[in-house]
Amino acid sequence: MTTLFQIPQNHPQRFVLHNEVHARASAILCLPVRASYLALSLSSDEKTQERRHLKALCERFGATSPDNDGDHFSASFDAFQMSWEQHGEFSTYAFYAYDTDGEPFADPALKKVPVDWLSQIGGQVIVAAHASVISAEEVNYQDEMDLSPLMTYFAGNPIVGSKVTGGAAAVFTDFRIHVDGFSRFLVVNQNLRTAQAGRLLHRLFDIEVYRVMALLAFPIARKLYPELKKADRQLYTITNSMTQPTNDDAKLLDELTALAAEVENHISTHQFRFAAASAYYQLVGQRLEDLREVRIQGIQTLGEFMKRRLEPAMHTCNSVSHRFTLVSERVSNASQLLRTKVDIIIERQNQGLLSSMALRAKMQLRMQQMVEGISMVAITYYAASLIGKIAEALHSLGWHVNAELVEGVSIPFILVIIGISTRRIHRIIANTTE
Repeated sequence: MTTLFQIPQNHPQRFVLHNEVHARASAILCLPVRASYLALSLSSDEKTQERRHLKALCERFGATSPDNDGDHFSASFDAFQMSWEQHGEFSTYAFYAYDTDGEPFADPALKKVPVDWLSQIGGQVIVAAHASVISAEEVNYQDEMDLSPLMTYFAGNPIVGSKVTGGAAAVFTDFRIHVDGFSRFLVVNQNLRTAQAGRLLHRLFDIEVYRVMALLAFPIARKLYPELKKADRQLYTITNSMTQPTNDDAKLLDELTALAAEVENHISTHQFRFAAASAYYQLVGQRLEDLREVRIQGIQTLGEFMKRRLEPAMHTCNSVSHRFTLVSERVSNASQLLRTKVDIIIERQNQGLLSSMALRAKMQLRMQQMVEGISMVAITYYAASLIGKIAEALHSLGWHVNAELVEGVSIPFILVIIGISTRRIHRIIANTTE
């Protein structure tokens, strides 16, 4: 008997997040099986149209349609089984068929899909692959030392492969696109279970699409390499000019600003692609690790092949991305140094200007003091003359006053009064400014 408990209200996304671990589950397949896989790059409008196209297929066979907001869907139709997944940059279709005879790739699962519906799928093909899970007797795979019978299924191309899933199967491919436009994976069943077969095919298809998505950054890296060298040379020229005493700092600063804008434009334009390439490359490594490969004598494993071919391309992408980041940092450092140099020059100019202003103010003060001295003499002269005139007037009235003596004696008193008055005025002005 189930006991119900009174617990707090659920988070709005509790069940969605909980069930995410069960999303995109691998198909449960019957053996033997043949699979066809398509990975398509779609625009936003094509992604919207894609759901309507899926619903049309389901209505055609009377199956349940996918949810409007779902990003994965699986269904079984009359002659085939299909799984669809929508990712951020691409969508994938996996078709499985069971009633097939003959050579592994002679009658692929895609032939079971309605031709008119298949031709109207939107987008551009990134990956197209056929896979066949078949017993060792059907492909005459009896001796691991003799793989020549298997090479006929790959147009005579050298093959890579290994034992996988704890020795339950062996996987072979040539990682080439054949005349039909599809790459090929041959899975020789030793002791695979149905769930294992679905997971194995899912991993193989993931390896194929993720390695191609990772390599999307490689042409960009090669295209940007000349731009990187050009920016590096230009930065060297600018920094070398900064050490010259006769350089034009304003012009160099303008060149640095333009170079910084160009470098940042490259980084912002292509940073997403390089970051995505790194993430896809990690997914390839994880899927290869999940295969649990065991070497078959005489051929490369899938992991060795990927490491030899994919790893250098990814190192190139990482190197270009990292070097652009370093150039951006160096441009920023050079700009900071040049701005510091310009600021120091401006500061020196300001100090010279302040010194000149201080000297000018000092000279003006001395001129003012000299003018004040002359003014005191002039005021004393006129005041003494005025007193002399008064003394002469008194003498004319009959007073016994010596006008010249009075005028001469008044001069020191007038000077003292004027000095005291001037000092008081200076004190008042000083108190006001404070």
